[in-house]
Amino acid sequence: MSTSPPPKAVPDATGHFGPYGGMFVPETLMAALQELTDEYAKAQEDPAFQTQLNHLLSEYVGRPTPLYFAERWTEKLGGARVYMKREDLLHTGAHKINNAMGQILLAKRMGKNRIIAETGAGQHGVATATVAARFGFECVIYMGAVDMERQALNVARMRFLGAKVVPVTAGQATLKEAINEAMRDWVTNVRDTHYILGSALGSHPYPMMVRDFHRVIGVEARRQILDKEGKLPDLLVACVGGGSNAIGLFHPFLEDTAVRMVGVEAGGERIETGKHAARFQGGKLGVLQGTKTYLLADDDGQIQLTHSVSAGLDYAAIGPEHAFYRDRGRTEYTYATDAEALAAFQEVSRVEGIIPALETAHALAYVTVEAPKLGSDQIIVVNCSGRGDKDVEQAAKHIFGDDVLAQDTP
Repeated sequence: MSTSPPPKAVPDATGHFGPYGGMFVPETLMAALQELTDEYAKAQEDPAFQTQLNHLLSEYVGRPTPLYFAERWTEKLGGARVYMKREDLLHTGAHKINNAMGQILLAKRMGKNRIIAETGAGQHGVATATVAARFGFECVIYMGAVDMERQALNVARMRFLGAKVVPVTAGQATLKEAINEAMRDWVTNVRDTHYILGSALGSHPYPMMVRDFHRVIGVEARRQILDKEGKLPDLLVACVGGGSNAIGLFHPFLEDTAVRMVGVEAGGERIETGKHAARFQGGKLGVLQGTKTYLLADDDGQIQLTHSVSAGLDYAAIGPEHAFYRDRGRTEYTYATDAEALAAFQEVSRVEGIIPALETAHALAYVTVEAPKLGSDQIIVVNCSGRGDKDVEQAAKHIFGDDVLAQDTP
């Protein structure tokens, strides 16, 4: 297992990935961000920190995760060989705990024993509540009221773990508003509080730091596919909300130019204003919640409404590093609609016995289209970023309707 820093000095010292990234925050947060940047740099060079993190990732979190050959799904699709990186098998059920564990260790180093976080689908909130419980820290999670309703299971999990879950009712009452409230809390309580941001977005150093804590996904996958197939994959696929699971998978393969990398955004109901969250489908350059990146905004710069069946992809901006590599032609981005994601959710559940998160189902939807186009000698690795327990009730309503409790006939 490796949590070593990436091979290239991106971002630069000011936190920019080319024109993207940076630190666009109130002056009251600059000292805290600089402290975090400095402490993270020290931690990267501290063998004791790396040893403790690796130990916890192995013994508590459950790394390494398997790289599973989806044999029946591959046969059904009739094209490329499909492997699934099983981040859904981690403690708490998603990749989010990789980053949460790294950041709680940083908070401990800085002497900050109050933790705050935002969450959309609830998985980052659960991961944060989990590591806070593990270290005995106070924990407050901000969550949009709409997301709380559709992710009630994760709300209960956070509360069982001792976290206070604060509903956010402003605006759309989803992830963007939850981040706003978390940042307001941080401004007020910056001396004793660390904000565990859950994705590769926000102000520097978060995009860099979150990416580094998730690189373990791609480091493992690269080694595992070489062991299994003797060659690198032809295609990597991951869903993209803020972009943490995708950049974690992609980053260790960036210099392997023969490997295509595709991020799948939320196409929602359709690509029409307010009906989706696909930032590269009509988005524009702007600043949101600490970073300059691609986002969905109108001509006056006002953030547009978003929609996705998946709470974890329902966000108006994308991580700055994704925008940087897209400009360079190194990564590609497409989208899957709600209907396509739900169809993939059901298919993979029935064919492989793996119920994926609705976020993951967007990536799986792309694989259902792309795999049949490729030869049987080609390889796809798709990141199974989370399990679908949290989405079962919502998915059942969409797929089964009012008949969810109806008895099946023999």
